[in-house]
Amino acid sequence: MRLIRLAALAVAAILSIAAKPAPRDWVATVSVTASGSHLQGNPDADVKLAEYVSYTCPHCANFQKEASAPLQLSYVRTGKVSVEVRHLVRDPVDLTVAMLTNCGEPSRFLRLHNAFLVGQDKWIKPMETASSVQQRRWTTGDNATRLRAIAADFGFYAIMERYGYQRAQIDRCLADTAMMRRIVGQTVEAQRLGVRGTPSFFIDGTLLTDTFDWPALDSNLKSRI
Repeated sequence: MRLIRLAALAVAAILSIAAKPAPRDWVATVSVTASGSHLQGNPDADVKLAEYVSYTCPHCANFQKEASAPLQLSYVRTGKVSVEVRHLVRDPVDLTVAMLTNCGEPSRFLRLHNAFLVGQDKWIKPMETASSVQQRRWTTGDNATRLRAIAADFGFYAIMERYGYQRAQIDRCLADTAMMRRIVGQTVEAQRLGVRGTPSFFIDGTLLTDTFDWPALDSNLKSRI
């Protein structure tokens, strides 16, 4: 009888362990806010970080290279910090990239966001070398025509195709006027909130006026955890 009771307890313990849910992978959790920005991590995190970013901003590219891994592994993964990426559009090229990173399912955003920022030094060269004819194509005509010209001249079609996008899908996204309004709306909101440059950061709704790089942001986050 004692052996039966011990065996039953062992089985119950095994079943209890098996029934425990796996920890939530907050790094892979991405949702879209009402304004169209992308939120990574626990929506109910104690600390809510928001970043305004521009894809043609070299400081944003440097920040992404330095901060992406420690921010996700040390903060987002714990569920204690969420990160919201918002757009502050600086120029037509920046707008084109923002339209492309927003193309497709929300789960694809962060991979594209990282790819364009980390690879910025490679694709941004036409901004300095383009002919006057090319530059006119970027600023004349309807929105979709202008964005397609930029995508072609900067090699964006090839970048997107590496991530499984077909040209027809890319063109549909570049012609998405609702998406454009959401992105421009985030820029207007940034200006209303007093954002003057990128990257800029908010923690729990408060603009960090003295924080522009990863060491400063890391210090701010550590003081709140």
